Amino acid sequence: MAGRKENSGKSKAAKELPTLDRIIAGDSIEELAKLPDESVDLIFADPPYNLQLGGDLTRPDNSRVDGVDDEWDKFNSFSDYDRFTRAWLAEARRVLKPDGAIWVIGSYHNIFRVGAALQDLGYWILNDIIWNKTNPMPNFRGTRFTNAHETLIWAAKDKSSRYTFNYQALKTANDDLQMRSDWTLPICTGNERLKGAGGAKAHPTQKPEALLYRVLIGTTNPGDLVVDPFFGSGTTGAVAKLLDRRFLGIERDPNYISAAGKRIAAVKPADPEHLETAMSKRAAPRVPFGTVVEQGLLKPGAVLYAPRRKFAASVKADGSITVEGPDGRVQGSIHKMGALVQKAEACNGWTFWHYETRTGLKPIDFLREKVRKEMKG
Repeated sequence: MAGRKENSGKSKAAKELPTLDRIIAGDSIEELAKLPDESVDLIFADPPYNLQLGGDLTRPDNSRVDGVDDEWDKFNSFSDYDRFTRAWLAEARRVLKPDGAIWVIGSYHNIFRVGAALQDLGYWILNDIIWNKTNPMPNFRGTRFTNAHETLIWAAKDKSSRYTFNYQALKTANDDLQMRSDWTLPICTGNERLKGAGGAKAHPTQKPEALLYRVLIGTTNPGDLVVDPFFGSGTTGAVAKLLDRRFLGIERDPNYISAAGKRIAAVKPADPEHLETAMSKRAAPRVPFGTVVEQGLLKPGAVLYAPRRKFAASVKADGSITVEGPDGRVQGSIHKMGALVQKAEACNGWTFWHYETRTGLKPIDFLREKVRKEMKG
């Protein structure tokens, strides 16, 4: 794969995962390099944004805005930032499992450079998510639009990865509507915001737990290992602990490590009994139409109908169906026969074909779900 960084130095056998559910004190690139190949399910990264701020920012009353002016966010040039970005992304890709994925959050200062690096290194971008902030900081100088959003990139390790996506869980959480790529959430304030000495923010860019909650519910499962190479205030670890995900955080600032450690220690994990989410059809057990017939939910000779009874088909004992074709009766799967009558390239026979009930027609998908429930016991 173009741009893939091969493992060097220690052999794969010499590397073992460290103790999990803790913060590793050190440099993100150096500590990622110590992790074994293909050992991580998900990476959530909130890297330096390279904000390029020029001087202090003040409010109309001349009070100073508490922005990001820490040394860890300063780079001499775009070239330096790009080298840093490619280095940590290469190590991140190496440690991801074949079906692993990564999330990177950023602003207009850096996210486009990160996106290019992701693609150059062989990642496969799945979505960009816009986090609309309900309470963004105003543009005090009045020289630009108020910067009211940040962008998250969600990418699989490569194009062939069978990444985790709990579609049905997110849809259920969104009142049975598909979860969109624009998420409206408040910034971190109130009791959730960690405070340091004198009541100041413990970390300037602390992310809200609601953001990580949605990421982890949607793209990981209980027991998965999540690595955050820029751990900061520990939001990833706090939410991972709550949701029964394993985590490793990498952070070099001792003040951040202390604040994050205390925060995570206070988190009470949710009861595993309550962490089961709505199963997506992609993750559900495969049920052939023949199984529906074998279990007697439809008898051989039963009639199936297209919506509005536009077409009809007869069920055969082997789980195939027959329809009236241009040259007489044709026999095949529910999918092929659905495509045939519609003169389409493909068809989802489970939702196209319906069976007769006392209250009218229902998709045969209802029968598949009945079989799945019985399989679960």
